Amino acid sequence: MVGFTPKMRAFSPRMLLDVTPPSGTMAASPRFLRITDRSFHLTILSTHENYADRDKSIAINSYTTVLRRPKVPHEIFATYWRDVHGPLCSRIPGLGWYVQTHFHREQDAHLWPEIDGISPFEDYVLDGGVEIGFASASDQAEFNEACPILFADEQNMFDATVAYALPKGSTTLVDRVANPSPNGDDGLDRMHVHLGSRSGDAESFGAFIKSFAETLAGDPAVLKLRLHLPEVYDNAKPAPPAPHVGHTVPAERQHVAILELAFANPLARRTFYAGDLFRGTLADQAAHISHATAFAVSGIYTYVRDKQLTVAGLRGSRPAQLIEALGATNQVAADVRTLLLTGQLQA
Repeated sequence: MVGFTPKMRAFSPRMLLDVTPPSGTMAASPRFLRITDRSFHLTILSTHENYADRDKSIAINSYTTVLRRPKVPHEIFATYWRDVHGPLCSRIPGLGWYVQTHFHREQDAHLWPEIDGISPFEDYVLDGGVEIGFASASDQAEFNEACPILFADEQNMFDATVAYALPKGSTTLVDRVANPSPNGDDGLDRMHVHLGSRSGDAESFGAFIKSFAETLAGDPAVLKLRLHLPEVYDNAKPAPPAPHVGHTVPAERQHVAILELAFANPLARRTFYAGDLFRGTLADQAAHISHATAFAVSGIYTYVRDKQLTVAGLRGSRPAQLIEALGATNQVAADVRTLLLTGQLQA
């Protein structure tokens, strides 16, 4: 890249390069090239572009927590979820948005600060979170009518799933990542933070969480913040209705909010927590939040966006990574896509 001066910022099992153009060039924003020990990712970030608006087409959403079956090895679980269950779900009619987020069980001890008066959720272990969203209520109804074929598959790898309803959708306040459909670990320091309501008053908790999220999103260290503020979960109406899978939660997890956060790296995250902006929210957090637990993200896998199958949705997450790694352009051509979707060659 002529005219760009690479500068090493940090080194770990991942290498982070900050490639910043000289002033006066056409490329006005920093670019971050992340090289991992497993594969290559070009994660393009912008200090002035906010890609949050691209998520507004998801009018209705759900956020589902997942826990794998205890006797299923993690690698088998993750592979099945990504490459068997994922493509099955992707083909259910009506679906407008489908993203799996996989969690690390072994986590950084400082994902979220300990705050006086706020406790971690007791015995709260998860292996991921799922967003399933729709452009309209009619699309959601079409999906719901067809989804028993999907729910019958959950028992193969899930011990418990809990679908929190978001009838007004979720809100992306900031997203500095150019790629709209990630399929893997992009090298960013990502997490989902689950927050429990102290009062049980949906209106006051929702107002605080929205204000809190807006405050955090205003700091340049926060590269992404997506807010899920679901309806109170009702154990008497278990969701999703998948057989032989648990769908109940304790009282403190019925009324929650979820923050999806991304930072450049753990150092940027911990520096942000120690800063004046975050510390200025501590008293209000303790007043409105009873419980908080954070989950480290190991990968994000996008199967459907804007009602269109991604390559991962069509082929599976790992096959899509192989196609990208080998530059197999024929595998993403229209004739191959038609053959895979219909079993027929193009006329």
